[in-house]
Amino acid sequence: MSMKTLLVATAAIEAGAGLALIGVPSVTASLLLGATLEAPAAAILARIGGTAILALAAVCWLARREPSGFLSRGLIMAMLSYNIVVAAVLAFAAIGQGLHGELLWPAVIFHVAMSGWCIKCLL
Repeated sequence: MSMKTLLVATAAIEAGAGLALIGVPSVTASLLLGATLEAPAAAILARIGGTAILALAAVCWLARREPSGFLSRGLIMAMLSYNIVVAAVLAFAAIGQGLHGELLWPAVIFHVAMSGWCIKCLL
């Protein structure tokens, strides 16, 4: 699959995740981690994270027009780092913290797969 397809797929999927965190942070946390966000500060931080994810989606969407350019390759490197760290943090949540939302392991697998796709596009 091409770099353009990766950028479009990332834009669509991460836009959904970002909007979910902004709109219904406690529900999103419950699906991912099996726990709601009780403290108002936790919901605010989730919304800030959702905003950052939405920004990633926007830049991926814009970069799709020039997928083989220097800036797009830099974006793919940033996405690779993001996906690796998110997969590790979520795996730690499951293994180290005992959290267990319905979407936790699918999210880990998704981010590992996206990491592989980023690597493939960079090679």
